Formats: sequence, structure tokens, C-alpha cells
Amino acid sequence: MGAQTVVADVADELARRVATGEYAPGDLMPSVRQVAEEFEMNRATAQLVLGRLESYGFVDAHRGRGFTVRDVRRTGGLDVYRRLFRLSMHAPETAAAMFGNIVAAERAIVLEALLDYTAAERGIDPAALTAAVDELETQARRAEPDHAHMLELEVALVREVLTDLGHTVQRAVLNSIGEMLFEVPEAVEAYFAVSADLHVLVWRALLAVWDSGTGPSPAQLALFEDLFAMYHTKVLARFDELLGLTAESGQHRHSATA
Repeated sequence: MGAQTVVADVADELARRVATGEYAPGDLMPSVRQVAEEFEMNRATAQLVLGRLESYGFVDAHRGRGFTVRDVRRTGGLDVYRRLFRLSMHAPETAAAMFGNIVAAERAIVLEALLDYTAAERGIDPAALTAAVDELETQARRAEPDHAHMLELEVALVREVLTDLGHTVQRAVLNSIGEMLFEVPEAVEAYFAVSADLHVLVWRALLAVWDSGTGPSPAQLALFEDLFAMYHTKVLARFDELLGLTAESGQHRHSATA
């Protein structure tokens, strides 16, 4: 195992302890000497580990004092949240709560984009959108659909819509959300709480609305929003199931993110 791999692995272990609360905000991190002794490495490598943690945004360095734990949940940006989510998989309750927040953000961005695109002057070649949905359907019809690839295709579709609308900040956030999801197989699988075919049907219905030029009726919009909400409720429940959490704990936990 190379030195860089050792540094990354040990830094991830220490970051996991921060993510799960074993090291609380404001705590003094183990010293270079303590890290070196616990993980059986030399002090130079231990120093690199703590430097890596600082680059992650998980600790602050203080001359003469060492490193203290940052309040990463309060002050961390998207990159920190992404790492927190991946490392929190060892603490299912924490991971599920974080996933609920991720899903809420994704749902808001995607729903707004799709509804805005329905009412906007659309600049994307319809044939390009149709080709992307055709590729999505090809994946869905496989004996064992590649869910990660399907989710990548769907994120790419929404990204194109956001680009056409000029929603650059939302696109950047969606890109970060995609990175968070793709690092956690359970998160990807949860997005297929309904069959892959239904994903294709929704996109076909959207293409039909966009091609019609007349737009959906208020009743159709309300129905779409209700179905969208129901789908995401199933996504949250599926993630809980994959993590071995009970339905009761999931209902209580996700009520704040619904």
C-alpha cells in the first residue's frame, strides 16, 4: 500500500470520527504523536494525515496547540457535506437524516427546473432531449438496468434544462448533489424505489408536454407535483430500508424534511 493511500485511509478514518460525533466540535484532535502511535506510522506521515484533514475542512490548525475539530455541519460547504455523507454510512440514523436533506434540495431544484422549462422559451433541440430519453429507455429495458448510469443520464438531462434556463447556481448545486449520490451505492439504489420503466415514462410525458407547445393544465401540474412528492417519499423509505432502519424511525426523522 502506497504512502498516499495510507494517508487518505487514515484521514478518512479520523474524518469518520468527526462525522459520527466521536470527536465533537472544539475538541482537540489527537496529536501527531498519538496518530503515529495509533496507526503505526512515522510522525511525518501522521503530520500529512492531519494536514489532509485540514484540507478537507474538518479541522483547524493552531500554532502551538495542534488541530481542533471544526463544527463541520454548521460551517462546512458542499464538499464537506459530500464527505460527511459518505463517511456517515457507519451511522445509519445520521446518514438517513443527511440523505433526507439531500433529497429535499434535489427535489426543489429539479421540480422548479421542469416546471420553469414548461413555461419558458425552450432552446434545446427536442431531438437531443428525445435521444437522451431513448438512451434512458434502452438502459431501463436491460435485464439488469445499470441504475448508476440511468441516474447519470437523468442528472445530465436536468443539467441541460438548467443550462438552457440560465440557472447556473442551481446547476452547480445539482452537480454537487450528483457527486454525493454517486459515491454512496445505497443512495443511487434508493432513487429506483420505483421501477426504472417509470422513470422513462415520466420523461416521455414531459417531452410530450414540451412538444405540444400548449403546456399542461393547472390540474395536470398539480398532479405532477403530487406524483413527484410521492416518488421522493418512496426514495427516502427505500434508503432507510437499505440501511436497515425501521419504518417508524424513518417517518419521524423525515417529517422535518418533507
